Formats: sequence, structure tokens, C-alpha cells
Amino acid sequence: MSMPSDSVVAVAGSSGLIGTALVYALRATDHRVIRIVRRAPSNADEVFWNPDTGEFDADALHDVDAVVNLCGVNVGQKRWSGAFKQSLRDSRIGPTEVLARAVVDAGVPVLVNASAVGYYGDTGGTPVDETAGPGHNFLARLAVDWEAATIVAARAGVRVVLTRTGLVMARAGGMLSRLRPLFSLGLGARLGNGRQYLSWISLEDQVRALLFAISHDEMIGPVNMTGPAPVTNAEFTTALGRSVNRPTPLVVPGFALRLALGEFADEGVLGGQRAIPAALERAGFQFHHNTIGEALAFATAPNGE
Repeated sequence: MSMPSDSVVAVAGSSGLIGTALVYALRATDHRVIRIVRRAPSNADEVFWNPDTGEFDADALHDVDAVVNLCGVNVGQKRWSGAFKQSLRDSRIGPTEVLARAVVDAGVPVLVNASAVGYYGDTGGTPVDETAGPGHNFLARLAVDWEAATIVAARAGVRVVLTRTGLVMARAGGMLSRLRPLFSLGLGARLGNGRQYLSWISLEDQVRALLFAISHDEMIGPVNMTGPAPVTNAEFTTALGRSVNRPTPLVVPGFALRLALGEFADEGVLGGQRAIPAALERAGFQFHHNTIGEALAFATAPNGE
């Protein structure tokens, strides 16, 4: 099935990398988008909320067909201090609880809520699908609690989709915007031993998968939003170097990464997940970018060609 063209979708976190692209795609296909914002609304398609205080008028969601929650501070934004780790939790769990209650109060039938493949912890070379249990590190506990914040909606009969997203390959923004200049200068480097897995997805496929999740009733519970072929860090490094026509002979040893990045080095850089998009594939979703080479070619093309 597909969403009727007059469907109304409310989006929280609509100004981020994925949110901006999702809003554009929804509007391009004639859906009405209500942006849930933390500032004074500038038009009739924006509604105010303050998730820190729980201030949100559920009436704003009446007649909304789906809510998409993409809120969350970037885990790699800065070195992990105790305060920053708390902000990672506060920017996810509280807002999700507020939205989940509002969805129930307003009778919204679908909640698509962001999560991350960090749920699985460091899986080494073992492939994991949505049936795998959680890991035990900070990012895994964060994802577990983030997902649990939707439980009030699931218990009320809302179709809740938990989108466990990998690293998003985008032309502008995200990880590639930081790496591409370095690789273009010949400074691309394998990180640590290079054997840690990286679950990736192109921004185009991420948005298409979100639209698919909104409109397909069989999408419920955890959904790995990752490309079908995760790669090791060494394979990714080679592929990105190839995409910008530069060699990648350098290696950044683990101890140097730990000195530079602290705790985030082990969880976010030297560890990884080999997450497989089993739920999407089972439901018949077709990826446009099936390999990291295809995703990088799309993301590094000068005009999106």
C-alpha cells in the first residue's frame, strides 16, 4: 500500500540531515507536513513544543496520519564528557516520551521513531538482524532506553516502528562532509585494525525506507535501516579513496584515536555493527544503492548524477 496523497505527517527533528530530506520528499509527493519545532511557529504547518518541560498540545496532532520522531544530538558531535553523555540521553528519551503520549492522546495510528544500530553493541564480524539482542555498552543502553520510551504508544495499539539507522551517506552533511575533504587531500586513513564493521545507508534510501515504513502496515517494531552489504572500516576507507581518486595508505592506530576521542573512540570508531536489513528486505523494499561503492558514487557526485 502507499499513503494517500492527502496524508498528514508530523515530523520532529525536521531540521536535521534526515529530517530535512524527509520533509522535502513528503512535500514533493503532495503530503502535508507539520513540523514540530522548539521556536515560535512561523506558519500554520508548524507547532511548538518544549520537550524539556513536556509542553506540547496533543490537539495539534488530531487528523495526523503518522508522526516521525528524528530528535537526538549527534553522538559524534564532541568528546564524551559526563554532561555530553547526559545530553545524548536527554535529547532522545524525554522528547520520545512526550511524543509517544501525545500520539496516544491524539489517536495517531503510526509512530516512526528513530533509533540506531548501536543498539546491538560491538558485534564484530557477526551479522545481526532485528531479532538480535542488545549490547551492553553506553550506546546500546542509550538505544534500549530510547526505544523503551515509545512503549506507552505501542501498548495503546499504535503501530510503532523503531528505525535502527546506520551511518547515513549524504552529499551534504553527516560523516561524509567531514571525511571527504581529508580523503581528497590524500589523508584518508584506516582506523585501528580496520576490521570493525560499518553499517551504512544512502540518504536517498534512508528517506525511501522511512516513507516505506510509514505506509506499510507490516512494518512494526525494530527495523534496521542499513544497506544490504555492511563493510569493514578498511573496505570503506578503500572505497571512499577510490570515489575521490586518492590513495589511502595511512593508518590511525587505536591508541591515537583513544587519545583524541576518548570513550567515543572504542564505541563509535573502533567498534561497529554488521547489521542486516532483514525486515525491510522481507517486506519487499528495494534499495537504490546496494553497495558502498554505489552509495559513495551517489553521495560524491557533483550534482547528484
